[in-house]
Formats: sequence, C-alpha cells, structure tokens
Amino acid sequence: ETKMAPPQHIAIIMDGNGRWAKQRGLPRTAGHAAGAESFRRIANYCREIGVKYLTVYAFSTENWKRSADEVAGIMRLLRKYLEEALMDMEKNRVCFRFFGDLSKLSPELQKLCRDAEKRSEDYDVQVNFCLNYGGRDEIAAAARSFAADVAAGIHKPEDLTEELFSGYLYSKNVPDPELIIRPSGEK
Repeated sequence: ETKMAPPQHIAIIMDGNGRWAKQRGLPRTAGHAAGAESFRRIANYCREIGVKYLTVYAFSTENWKRSADEVAGIMRLLRKYLEEALMDMEKNRVCFRFFGDLSKLSPELQKLCRDAEKRSEDYDVQVNFCLNYGGRDEIAAAARSFAADVAAGIHKPEDLTEELFSGYLYSKNVPDPELIIRPSGEK
C-alpha cells in the first residue's frame, strides 16, 4: 500500500462563520469563536501529518466594513488566540508569520503578532495568518517596495521578473498552496 505524502502547503479561507452562526440563531461572534477553535484543531492536525505550511485568510482588508461590534469581537478573539498560542508555543512548536498590513491593528495586537513571530522563528511548521490582508493590497505594497529600490538604485525597472517580484510579497520564501479550502460554500 502506497502512502501519499500530504500537501506541503494548505491554505484556508476562513469565511462563512458568521452565516453559520446566524443559521443556528447565534450571534455572528459565536461563529467566529467556533471558526477559531476549528482552526486550532486543523493547525495541530496539519503539524501531525507533516504539512509544512498552513495559511489562514483570517481578516481581509474588506472586513473593516463590518459593524464595529463584529470587528471588535474578531479582534478580541484574535488577541485571545495569540495569548493562548504564546503560552502553548513550546508544546505546539508552530512558527507564526503574519501577512498583511498590521499597522491598522491595535498596538497591543501588533506586539502580540511580533512576539509570536520572534518566539517561534525556529519551529518547523509555519502558520501564516493573513490579517488586514488583500491580494491587491499586497501587490500594491510589493510594487511600492520595488519602486523604492529602483529609486534607491538597487534595481533597474527592467530587472523586474516574476521571481524577483515574488521576493517583495508577504509570502516570500513560501511555496504556493497546493490545496485551498473555503469552508463557507461560496464560489
């Protein structure tokens, strides 16, 4: 019997949690809490089966348009998750990385993100949290960084290749996902 190797990189678009809760007569924040707990189980399982990278699209640039209460609830959940992860870091041995513009998060959350990255940098399995992330926003940020390097004389415009440009992305040095899961049922 041949055993297939797991994908090297799995990505999960964490959406549909609020709709899941509403269908059950619960507040949307209950759905976000259930999603966070599901993600914790998934991350641990991925580590056990040998997945090297797990990316979770947790909070997009579009999510700021939600109600202030819902955004605050998501941020509280994120803070709680990070605080717990920092306590369990030695046991779980998961490397944390954050993709997105963290400057829009509270200073407390920014510090928790940076602490988690620093304390986990030598661990094997890398979990990438996309926070205040948008694909177009990432491309624009990478283009600005490349343009700054051109202005500084580090590169010429004609130096730009796909490979060079990928080095300006949040996901530099991370292989593309082999499997993307979107549990909401949205297409």
